[in-house]
Amino acid sequence: MKELELKYGCNPNQKPSRIYMQDGSDLPIQVLCGRPGYINFLDAFNGWLLVSELKKATGLPAATSFKHVSPAGAAVGLPLTDTLAKIYWVDDLGELSPLACAYARARGADRMSSFGDFISLSDVCDVDTAKLIKREVSDGVIAPGYEPEALEILKQKKKGNYNVIQIDPDYVPAPLEHKDVFGITFEQGRNELKIDEEFFSNIVTENKEIPEGARIDLAISMITLKYTQSNSVCYVKGGQAIGIGAGQQSRIHCTRLAGQKADNWWLRQNPKVLGLKFKEGIGRADRDNAIDLYIGEEYMDVLADGVWENTFEEKPEVFTREEKRAWLDKMTDVALGSDAFFPFGDNIERAHKSGVKYVAQPGGSVRDDNVIAACNKYGMAMAFTGIRLFHH
Repeated sequence: MKELELKYGCNPNQKPSRIYMQDGSDLPIQVLCGRPGYINFLDAFNGWLLVSELKKATGLPAATSFKHVSPAGAAVGLPLTDTLAKIYWVDDLGELSPLACAYARARGADRMSSFGDFISLSDVCDVDTAKLIKREVSDGVIAPGYEPEALEILKQKKKGNYNVIQIDPDYVPAPLEHKDVFGITFEQGRNELKIDEEFFSNIVTENKEIPEGARIDLAISMITLKYTQSNSVCYVKGGQAIGIGAGQQSRIHCTRLAGQKADNWWLRQNPKVLGLKFKEGIGRADRDNAIDLYIGEEYMDVLADGVWENTFEEKPEVFTREEKRAWLDKMTDVALGSDAFFPFGDNIERAHKSGVKYVAQPGGSVRDDNVIAACNKYGMAMAFTGIRLFHH
């Protein structure tokens, strides 16, 4: 297939729209179901690059949940604990395959942002993963292949209109990439930077200890940032992104945004949240929204409005600010990556509140000493990579 016509571009008024190879060769993809759009393909290709790199760096199956050309979540296929399976709404599915665990983690860390996502999988989509995808609100999936039964499951989604794309895993893009803006063509070399555990060898803090598991988490963080709209930071714990702050003009706003998402991920694991009793028939998305309100500062307003009566079997006990802070203080050993240097120590102060112990960033700020001092204050280990990872 030389080219593929799309319904429209970023918006319905932007026509015509298509994808094709400038050299006239065949596209490295097949559309097995549905009719993907312009943004779908932007998410699909960026996501495929991300999971391919995660697989190479860790040796584990990887998945990502993309929204508006940035990942809402990314993870590798480590087994789920009982608690994670419960907060990701997959505890009824039994033991999942490694690939399905990767997607459950990628989708589950920030379920509100992942709603209506485009999925990228590093490995052939198996039945476990297809069953998980089928029941979530999603626009489509890209993978190097599909088990026959898994493909049939996906083809039933959205009345047969779910977007299923197969990509050639051996496809290698040209070393130069191009983008047209305002009729002007931009050209640059592709970002082929390899990120692995050695990427974090220049440790500049008093604490020089970054264990293997933390190095893997830092690698996941930086690979995720490589395909996240800048400015961006990423919190990672246990093989999955737990908070991504994308597309912010200010570094501290990235750190706060991602930190709040990481906090929410941890708060969902509190016994009070796990014990919430929902009325029969309340869907997963509505449960996610209710939990977000419950752990947020506006919960008292929701109680006053009586909204809880439509969602919960019984009135939930208030989750106080003091209780939340005490629970958040138990979150430890979080890894944090930044796509560019931290200009001030305030980013480290905010990161500390979300349990960050390991940091990776390019370095190079005139206030590096201030940032290093903030890390030393909390016993964090920070590596300077010397390389920026902007993505636009």
